[in-house]
Amino acid sequence: MTVALEHYVFVSILLFAIGFFGVLLRKNTLVVFMCLELMLSASILALIAFSRYNATAANPLMEGNLFVLFIIAIAACEVSVGLAIIVTLWRRHQTVELNEINELKH
Repeated sequence: MTVALEHYVFVSILLFAIGFFGVLLRKNTLVVFMCLELMLSASILALIAFSRYNATAANPLMEGNLFVLFIIAIAACEVSVGLAIIVTLWRRHQTVELNEINELKH
């Protein structure tokens, strides 16, 4: 059994949708942060799948792999900044609930 490109795209769309609705519906900053990472992972999966299925003899798999490498580097930076923001919010407000943190509204 071979896995077609459509299967990868379907799983990627499903993961992205779960992450998107998680960001919209959840109020806990840690859960929102994990949903953002899920959306990023879905885009990485799609890039890898398109790279795998669009490879030619002259261009074997390198463009998608380079995109994924850059995305992983950006994701690592995003995780460090996001966790620093969450830790700072916890130290100031002793909560990570977005409803209770209204400091940025004013």
